[in-house]
Amino acid sequence: MSKIVIIGGGIMGLSSAYYLQQAGHDVTILEKGDLSDNCSFGNAGMIVPSHFIPLAAPGMVQQGIRWMFNSKSPFYVKPSLSGELVSWGMKFLKHANTAHVERSAKPLLEISLLSKKLYSDLSKQPDFNFGLVEKGILMFYKTEKAGEEEAHLAEKARELGLDMAVLSADECRALQPDLALDVLGAVHYRCDAHLYPNQLIAALLKHLQAGGVKIERNAEVARIETAGGKISKVFTGNKVWDADQYIIAGGSWSPAIAKMIDINVPLMPGKGYSFMVPEPEQRMQIPALLCEARVAITPMNGSIRYGGTMELGKINDKINMNRVKGIVESIPKYFPGLHPEVPAEKDIWYGFRPSSPDGLPYIGRSKKYSNLVVATGHGMMGLSLGPATGLLVKQVVDGTNTEIDISAFSPNRF
Repeated sequence: MSKIVIIGGGIMGLSSAYYLQQAGHDVTILEKGDLSDNCSFGNAGMIVPSHFIPLAAPGMVQQGIRWMFNSKSPFYVKPSLSGELVSWGMKFLKHANTAHVERSAKPLLEISLLSKKLYSDLSKQPDFNFGLVEKGILMFYKTEKAGEEEAHLAEKARELGLDMAVLSADECRALQPDLALDVLGAVHYRCDAHLYPNQLIAALLKHLQAGGVKIERNAEVARIETAGGKISKVFTGNKVWDADQYIIAGGSWSPAIAKMIDINVPLMPGKGYSFMVPEPEQRMQIPALLCEARVAITPMNGSIRYGGTMELGKINDKINMNRVKGIVESIPKYFPGLHPEVPAEKDIWYGFRPSSPDGLPYIGRSKKYSNLVVATGHGMMGLSLGPATGLLVKQVVDGTNTEIDISAFSPNRF
């Protein structure tokens, strides 16, 4: 049994703690906040093997430039002279090509399929009722251009063995007859699933604490001490923590933590927004992704969660209401019967997705410190990839063979 300190109490930290605790390790989680509202609480709750294309892909640069001139667009990079943003952008440009997409598809698919299986296993455990529903996700499109792009991706998905189908508008309506639609068609990724993130996080916290995992809230790391190629101590406030092995799982705050020990973990926080609207009629049964609008819609706990946008820039607590209005205005264009109002600012959730420049997560052992493992950079797929990352972290810590090849996710690749 080893003594493990995990820095970060988001889905990666909690999932890592779950599998490490199962293996008999003594685990402590250090979380800078109070765990009442981490990035996984407000996301769309989607489990997405269909997302085998990284953010760094051909066409994303041109599309992103066009979106930057629209205040309500789904993607925005805040102009800045920040060295981190410039460096991140140069790496993104280098990877936004077909060869990178082809290399990334297999590792992204493998970790997604592993995570989905682990979610299914977890849902069968006592006290882990988190609303897992395996009805897939519908990728709706309104234009011929988007339809052609989705058909191309669907063909690639078929080659990779994913369960999916390209549907006409009428076939889409037949799946949810009470939900009015104005679309050209959709791809139904039956391989996908969804869950209620709030219940998942609550269940994980309860299980971990009952199993002896120590969770230190409001324990922001201020300093890290190293010696002999290892981390020796972590300092939070007036407390000092020592362990056999350490895990950085701090989401968008990971680069600042890594910088304390002179490690480069290129990440930019991508702010996303969401809000909930009651849906007593329960007209929507299958989550939707609106291709042109880049909006996610998920039926969840008797309500519908609407979410979207990606604002790359420094971490901040400002809510850009124009971005939220962009989400609201896009919805009736696809679903004429759904007319959510622009929510009050107090009812809008936001979180920061830790986005790597090549669109792949960082999972693995640091080459600089022999007792450090990194688990961050999952972008918009954090919740989706949580259990798989947690299991892989446990296997790296234990020095056993990993369930899948994680060389593409090396934290030492930049």
